[in-house]
Amino acid sequence: MRKYYAESELIINADGSIFHLHIKPDQLAEKIILVGDPGRVALVASHFDTKECEMESREFKTITGTYKAKRITVLSTGIGCDNIDIVMNELDALANIDFETRYEKDHLRQLEIVRIGTCGGLQLNTPIGTYICSEKSIGFDGLLNFYAGRNDVCDLKLEQAFIEHMHWKGNICIAHPYVIDASQELIDRIAQDDMLRGITIAAGGFFGPQGRELRIPLADPDQNEKIEAFEYNGHRITNFEMESSALAGLARLMGHKAMTVCMVIANRLIKEANPDYKNSIDDLIKKVLERL
Repeated sequence: MRKYYAESELIINADGSIFHLHIKPDQLAEKIILVGDPGRVALVASHFDTKECEMESREFKTITGTYKAKRITVLSTGIGCDNIDIVMNELDALANIDFETRYEKDHLRQLEIVRIGTCGGLQLNTPIGTYICSEKSIGFDGLLNFYAGRNDVCDLKLEQAFIEHMHWKGNICIAHPYVIDASQELIDRIAQDDMLRGITIAAGGFFGPQGRELRIPLADPDQNEKIEAFEYNGHRITNFEMESSALAGLARLMGHKAMTVCMVIANRLIKEANPDYKNSIDDLIKKVLERL
């Protein structure tokens, strides 16, 4: 039996657009690029051959157009897994709920979603400028723990090994981490042989959760050293960022394909950073556009 979605659960604006993103179902392409920075939407869309619509609401800016005959939507999410929760649920609603009847559609419309972002490298083989594809993500945010089916899509063995390594077992102050795989088909298509495939930690913040200490001391001053030393079946944790776990996890639960690829702009191990990365990330954008 098809599910009905009440007005309080699926909020549709008076113009027929979804509540936060302010886009309508027919304005959404099946190939989607997510970026954090609203300013980066225009950079991605500058490569489009045509543009059919442009919307902006809060931190969510959207442009749909074509690139070499491929219809693509580029959308900014802002920072953090909480925003990914909004974006993924509203994208899925646009694709798979009939806005006229408020009933779920009979057939799944599967989306292909690639997030292009920046990250901090955690190993010697992740210097500034490295492209890292998040093959697995460890979510520090706890978001997926609120959804049914979480254990069915997560790598529970790696999850448990990581908890034991970090000595987090029984620590009720830490959100239970979850480990999720991105779409392997999408990874193979986008990463090919010129991007590093790794395990990414999606942190719930930029400072303390990523082991940065300014004026507030850290609960565990050795956190990053433990993370950098963690090894599982020959794989190491390669980088920190803030969205990949929620994106991959929600996509798996919804039936979409999703992955994250980031450019390293800081290496936490050797304490180097490049804040002037905006020009060089355009090369990564071009690769994704060609391969999506």
